[in-house]
Amino acid sequence: MKLRKPYYVKNLTKLTGKDLVATAKLVDDICHVGILEYCSAPDGEDMVQLPVFAPGAMETTVMTKERSDAFPEMAPAFLNYVLDLQKKISSVVPMGNALTRAIPVEKAIEHETRKVKYEEISYWLDKAGKSIAVAPCECRKLRVMVDEGTGDLEGDYCINLGHYAESCIRMGKARRITREEAEEIIKTAEKRGAVHQLSNIDGKDFSLFICNCKWDTCMALKTSWYTQSPNLSSSNYVAHVNKEKCVACGGCVEVCPQNAVKLGQKLGERNVTKIHNKEIPNNHLVFGPKHWQKDFLTNRDNVVNETGTSPCKTNCPAHVSVQGYLKKAAQGKYDEALAIIKKENPFPAICGRVCSRYCEDVCTRGDIDSPVAIDEVKRFIAERELNKENRYIPEFYYEKGSGQKIAVIGGGPAGLSCAYYLAVYGHQVTVFDKNPLPGGMMQYGIPSFRLEKEIVQAEIDVLEQMGVEFKCNVNVGKDVTLDRLRDQGYKGFYVAIGAQGSRKLQVEGEDAKGVYAGVDFLNKQPKDLGRVVVIGGGNVAVDCARVAIRNAASTTMISLEKRNELPASEEEVEEALHDGVTTNCGWGPKEILTQDGKVTGIVLKKCLQVKNKVGKINPIYDEEKTIIIECDTIVTAIGQCIEWGDLLKGSHVEVLPNGTAKADHWTYQTNQDDIFVGGDVYTGPRFAIDAIAAGKEGAESLHRFVNKGHSLTLGRVKRDNFKYLDKDNIAFGEYDHHPRQRVKIDETKYKTDKDERGILTEEQVKIETSRCLGCGAARVDENICIGCGLCTTRCHFGAISLSRDHDAFGATYEQLVPAVLKEVGRKTGKSLISKLKKD
Repeated sequence: MKLRKPYYVKNLTKLTGKDLVATAKLVDDICHVGILEYCSAPDGEDMVQLPVFAPGAMETTVMTKERSDAFPEMAPAFLNYVLDLQKKISSVVPMGNALTRAIPVEKAIEHETRKVKYEEISYWLDKAGKSIAVAPCECRKLRVMVDEGTGDLEGDYCINLGHYAESCIRMGKARRITREEAEEIIKTAEKRGAVHQLSNIDGKDFSLFICNCKWDTCMALKTSWYTQSPNLSSSNYVAHVNKEKCVACGGCVEVCPQNAVKLGQKLGERNVTKIHNKEIPNNHLVFGPKHWQKDFLTNRDNVVNETGTSPCKTNCPAHVSVQGYLKKAAQGKYDEALAIIKKENPFPAICGRVCSRYCEDVCTRGDIDSPVAIDEVKRFIAERELNKENRYIPEFYYEKGSGQKIAVIGGGPAGLSCAYYLAVYGHQVTVFDKNPLPGGMMQYGIPSFRLEKEIVQAEIDVLEQMGVEFKCNVNVGKDVTLDRLRDQGYKGFYVAIGAQGSRKLQVEGEDAKGVYAGVDFLNKQPKDLGRVVVIGGGNVAVDCARVAIRNAASTTMISLEKRNELPASEEEVEEALHDGVTTNCGWGPKEILTQDGKVTGIVLKKCLQVKNKVGKINPIYDEEKTIIIECDTIVTAIGQCIEWGDLLKGSHVEVLPNGTAKADHWTYQTNQDDIFVGGDVYTGPRFAIDAIAAGKEGAESLHRFVNKGHSLTLGRVKRDNFKYLDKDNIAFGEYDHHPRQRVKIDETKYKTDKDERGILTEEQVKIETSRCLGCGAARVDENICIGCGLCTTRCHFGAISLSRDHDAFGATYEQLVPAVLKEVGRKTGKSLISKLKKD
């Protein structure tokens, strides 16, 4: 049979030497394999044709699950075939002549006056009429078969058109769908970051399919980014950014199939930085492996390396789009602002009260006068969610409860964050916590005057609405073992029990009555303490001191560090001093004095040095220089430790000398492959936002792990390669001169269990958000943009759009070789002219 020529079955009898019945059966068998496909003759009789291998027979062959399961070698064969075939021609394929081609998101080009009908998805659906079918995505399936899945689960994504659809339906390889169903699939694909593509071997007027595949799974898209040859995928469109509207939220960066969009900066520069676009083969005759980006699946950039981007997003461990939610708040669109925050941080009301404010530490506005009150604006936005009617429930990525059973052990910020994002993926999540209520240190460690417990419960309520189950008063390792949970069907575990033990002073008298460990003290909050001494200079010590002063005659905080070197935040120290706490800095404990087993005082020795030359805590004392402070209660808050109990008994998890679990720094997977860790049990004691960020990464790892065939790293964007702009190179222009807005203090709540800090008014929020300098903006590398339009689906600020910058259409399969030869000739001519000019 000749390629792509229709034959009547009756005419094939001459080629087979068989009768019509035998020939028809043979043809049908080969169609079922996928090597031939049916097409209808004008008279209604059956005709068949031999399609090209790719795109064509290759895809049709693997559509039959039973066959590919029986012959798993088909997966690497087909994956390698497409890549190896296109590598050979990647540098000489002219614009618009690849085997497949991106078709833009239709909404992104609806106002483009130069568009043509072939560039609209609706045109292809109209043309197909009732001949529309859908089949499982072969790319996703093949990737999973070779353990290269990227967390994007298999499903019915590949929309077949025309006679190809009819042939696939007849062979049982696809099912007929309506146009409305096709539009819903396309809509879902866009939400999940899939690129729309057409087959490009029949000229302008026919396509076998509308493919909906992500950059990290699609065989065709892979060659495009692998060889840095956008011509292998490009539409006629290119994305452009309006920097004035852009807030560097990063949504476009996450979905760009070529990594053509990155976060840059938009402030004026004293010395303008030159940014280099990617080198591509358009004007190069020789463009080979040395130019390729083979590690793209594990090494994408988030930021324009030459400039960096906004400091607030960079320095936040969760990389929340601060500019984004400030802009929405400035517009009064508070629900949209909340959605932006909760994309990366599901607990904004909690963080609005206890956040470490990494973002404000580096806020560019702080180099002029005072940082933008980012945390206060976040608190204002999150306050709306405390009302049950306004709570934000995220859209589920996959159907609610359709995934695997996963156990989260520990209900602190890391565990709750992991549970939230696992639920978004549709998994059946159970949180086990040994305490009566979930929340970890947020519930039992942070005092109510800093974080009122109804705030914690309100945000936990959202998880319950999402289907997360909570089992409290369950000590895993004691009440139930990991093996028992495995028997109950749990496929993966996220261990985030926090660091809830307290380090010892290692001094005489430490076991006396009246000595409390810091975490226990915060949990129990005993009364009638008399004179209190708190040992420590960190935030936990400050919390202990502020709790103590509410129940004591006096409270003194003792620290090794000098006053200006305290590790606790300056704001919290000031609040403690305002409460009446006194400080005695530069001293360390030498001995606890007792009488009849009860604390009577403490002997302190002068601290000469806290840290050694490399910054490690290694205090040096003057043992002869001492003072005595009489007291009735001592609270030790010099650090926390992890109490594993029997949780890890029988597992292969390795615990390091400092008590943390050994795990992969990117995926958080331990030596026991179904156990992942996060939060303080991996990093040691840190802040809530650090744990929240780790929880989201843990959810990504677990989602991939429990879906077999999916890699923990391929197609996963690293979150540690953000960097912020060069502040020394900024040329500040005009900016709003309002001072930083301050919340009012409610003096009626002074030294009570209620938070005395007020909330910004709406007018203050308007003023404060106007102080943001808007440091960051996305940038498009137009050399490698393929004009798919996915970026526009993620932008909520109208900052990125497509324009029709090209006017090229694909040749037919039969004309492809001449088109390639013509391109070779063009490049050869340019190369010779360039050489002659140099000579």
